[in-house]
Amino acid sequence: MSVLPLVFTSGWASGINAYAVALLLGLFGVTGLSDEVPASLQRTDVLVVAGVLFLCEVVADKIPYVDSVWDSVHTVVRPLAGAVVAALLAGESGSLPELAAAAIGGSTALMSHLVKAGTRMAVNSSPEPFSNIAVSVAEDLGVAGIVTFAIFHPVAAAVVAGTLLLLGIVVVAFLASRIRRYLRRRAQRREEKRLAGAGSPRPPG
Repeated sequence: MSVLPLVFTSGWASGINAYAVALLLGLFGVTGLSDEVPASLQRTDVLVVAGVLFLCEVVADKIPYVDSVWDSVHTVVRPLAGAVVAALLAGESGSLPELAAAAIGGSTALMSHLVKAGTRMAVNSSPEPFSNIAVSVAEDLGVAGIVTFAIFHPVAAAVVAGTLLLLGIVVVAFLASRIRRYLRRRAQRREEKRLAGAGSPRPPG
């Protein structure tokens, strides 16, 4: 069970930014800072793809409403990435069955992803963009810091990740009214676009 804390932490971080997790773990493995990172995450092509997608996420995640669309697309990607990374970590160490690790990593990633997406909906209900940027930067720094911390102190990092996950769930529950307001506003905009498209004159045939 020695790899379980790292599996849990990587799952939590993958739910927020899966590409950053893959990139960081791969770099730690390549540089020799960790022996826990499987060789498949250290491959050059994996690092390049993870780096490019990470840069795309950095940009998209800081644009109001675009970030929520990005989150919607990644509702499957992040839990899947969390499960794959967890299974690879478990397979490398041999101390935790891969299917169990994948279940832990994937479910933890799904929970943290839902917390992230819900928080962003609440933030997007505010008209100014600065809070969105601040939250995104805090998420990026948090993922980088905790994944790095997990490499050297996996148990302590897992405790921090678990605490942040519980706090995030409480915050999302507290912000439920703002999330509903965001969803109503988005539905209203879609309806307005639909009506505008239906009411536009057709070009003469």
